[in-house]
Amino acid sequence: MQKERAAAGNPTSNPSRVATVQRGSGPGSVELRRFDPARDSYEQLTAMLHRAFARLGMMGLNCLCVAQAPSATRKRAQAGDCFVAVCGGEVVGTMTLNARDAESVCDHYRVENVATLRQFGVEPAWQSRGIGKSLIAFAGHWAATRGYAQLALDTPYPAAHLLDFYRSQGFRIIDVVRFPERDYDSAILSKPPVAARTLASWSRRLELPVPTFPRAA
Repeated sequence: MQKERAAAGNPTSNPSRVATVQRGSGPGSVELRRFDPARDSYEQLTAMLHRAFARLGMMGLNCLCVAQAPSATRKRAQAGDCFVAVCGGEVVGTMTLNARDAESVCDHYRVENVATLRQFGVEPAWQSRGIGKSLIAFAGHWAATRGYAQLALDTPYPAAHLLDFYRSQGFRIIDVVRFPERDYDSAILSKPPVAARTLASWSRRLELPVPTFPRAA
């Protein structure tokens, strides 16, 4: 189990792991795959995260993803297993899955059998279409198949809309922590991960919005 967890931060150490899953087919489909520096850009990923976290920035919350530099995005992505959701060649979502963080100020993150979900965001124009839920489902599958007992994350405590979303996905608040250089308290949420038979439920096609036009009289 320890070898399995150590491999989580090195995508090439276990070639048998699933690298890509597909939701639907055709122009409206969304592909989930690992971030690939050969075809993906940390600059573009950072810009997407800035847009995804803009609402929190307007709330006065200095989350890392609100204004972090591409170098910070790269460092955080390389610290774990970074995935991107892609539609039509455009990155519309991302998350990085991490093993135990022995140096975290959060007690829960230092527990041996706890995996964490970080740098998680969805392009605003693509929110409320199931992408975030599918990413979380895949994160649970990732953690469960590696023997973790809990999947945890943190979010600003003042962001009630995010707390409601994560609770709807089965997470519960287990602690409140003030991380270094943050000017707000963070809610620590956790839940037991579940291995999904369909690898994060990417089975229902995610359609692009269909424009509607008024009918002529």
